[in-house]
Amino acid sequence: QVQLVESGGGLVQPGGSLRLSCAASGSISSINVMGWYRQAPGKERELVASTTSGGMTNYADSVKGRFTVSRDNAKNTVYLQMNSLKPEDTAVYYCNAFICTALRSCRPYWGQGTQVTVSS
Repeated sequence: QVQLVESGGGLVQPGGSLRLSCAASGSISSINVMGWYRQAPGKERELVASTTSGGMTNYADSVKGRFTVSRDNAKNTVYLQMNSLKPEDTAVYYCNAFICTALRSCRPYWGQGTQVTVSS
């Protein structure tokens, strides 16, 4: 019973900032990649940013220089600091993590999603 619980979404004005958090809980043995995807209305889900357990990061071109992904391995938590937000960043943001459980079952897990709306 692995769960990913997200928090931190909301309404922000253009140019503002938000910080998303996602905590994994349950019978976890290890977590490899953790990251964030987003899906805007009428569009496909896309990768925003990801980070490995060793600290390597990957970003979508559209967010480079504005968003920062980080994680606390001790807390099984990944964060997304979003600065200089634009209206086109409006979407439902989903946490994703590749988790191996105590029973040696490994697969990706998804959070429930958190709405981010950038509007004046």
